[in-house]
Amino acid sequence: MTKKERYKSVIEWFQKNMPVAETELHYGNPYELLVAVILSAQCTDKRVNLVTPALFERYPEPELLAKATFEDVEPYIRSVTFANNKTRHLIGMAQMLVDKFKGVVPDNIEELVELPGVGRKTANVIISVVYGKPGMAVDTHVFRVSERLGLTVMATTPLQAEQQLVANIPAELLPIAHHWLILHGRYVCVARNPKCKECGLKPFCKFYQTDMRFLVEG
Repeated sequence: MTKKERYKSVIEWFQKNMPVAETELHYGNPYELLVAVILSAQCTDKRVNLVTPALFERYPEPELLAKATFEDVEPYIRSVTFANNKTRHLIGMAQMLVDKFKGVVPDNIEELVELPGVGRKTANVIISVVYGKPGMAVDTHVFRVSERLGLTVMATTPLQAEQQLVANIPAELLPIAHHWLILHGRYVCVARNPKCKECGLKPFCKFYQTDMRFLVEG
C-alpha cells in the first residue's frame, strides 16, 4: 500500500465511522478552552473537566485571573498534574493576554506560543478548534496512532509528525483529523494492549499488518 493509498483509506474510514469528532474538554469561549488545554498537559480531559467549572466561575475572564495570586488559584487546580507550574502558567498567560492582546486569544501560532504555558501543541488546538484553521496538534495519542497506522515514518519528534500529517491530509480536514487520531488513540489504539480485534482500521494499519496480525488472529 502506498502512502497516498493509506492516507486515503484512513481518512475515508474516519469520515464514514466518525463523522463527528471534537474535543472532550468542556469550555464556553476561547479563553476557557485555552485554560483547559494548558491544564490538560499530561493530564486527562476527565480530570480537567472536574476542576474547570469552579475555576471558570471564579475567574470567568482573563482580566480577573490576571489579578489573582498563586495562593488564590492553586487550590482550584490542585488535583491536576504539575499544579504548581500550571498555576503560574495560568496567571502569566492571563496577564500577557490582557496586557499584550487586550484579552483576546490570538488566532495564530506565532502569538499563541508567546503565552506562558502554551507550546505548539496547545497553539494548534486553539487555532483549529476555536478558529477553524488548518492545524495539527500532536499529543501522545496522535504521535502513537499516526506512527502505528503508517501515516508518519521515522518521525522522532511531535513537530516531525505534525509536518508529515499536514503535508498529506487536506487542509480543510486537519481540524477534525486531529480529533480522529486523538479519540482513536484514547479508546481503541491505546498505548498498551491496543484493541486491534475491534479496530476497523486493521486493513490499512502498518502496525497490525506487520507486528500484530498473527498475535491477534493466531
